[in-house]
Amino acid sequence: MAAQPTEPTPAPSANDLTPKVTGIGGIFFFSDNPKATNAWYAKNLGLETTDWGSTFESRNVDNPDELNQLQWSPFQRGSDYFAPSAKEFMINYRVQNIEGLVSKLRENGVTILDDIVRHDYGKFVHIMDADGNKLELWEPA
Repeated sequence: MAAQPTEPTPAPSANDLTPKVTGIGGIFFFSDNPKATNAWYAKNLGLETTDWGSTFESRNVDNPDELNQLQWSPFQRGSDYFAPSAKEFMINYRVQNIEGLVSKLRENGVTILDDIVRHDYGKFVHIMDADGNKLELWEPA
């Protein structure tokens, strides 16, 4: 059966403040030796790494002046940063209107683990998904 043509999705408005995920902000995972893991990825896959891992940059296709970042970071196995999740990873989602999103998530009965924290580089909050994964939500500054 042939695929049906789809209507193009309109480009989001620069004024769109809908509370939602807009991309991936980071991939975090446990490692027995984060320093050695960073070194392996640098040597074998060419990642430019620091003590915090590696940062990938991309441009927003709808707003080429906007530079987006994705943080890739190994964490020391046993770190409590992913708690209360027992999983080996945590994904950071880049979001817009984090306050509105947290309000929507509360209305939907989602477990919110902490209050929104503000830093120079953005706002963060942690939630649990339906599978018991801790997720980090980040609204860039």
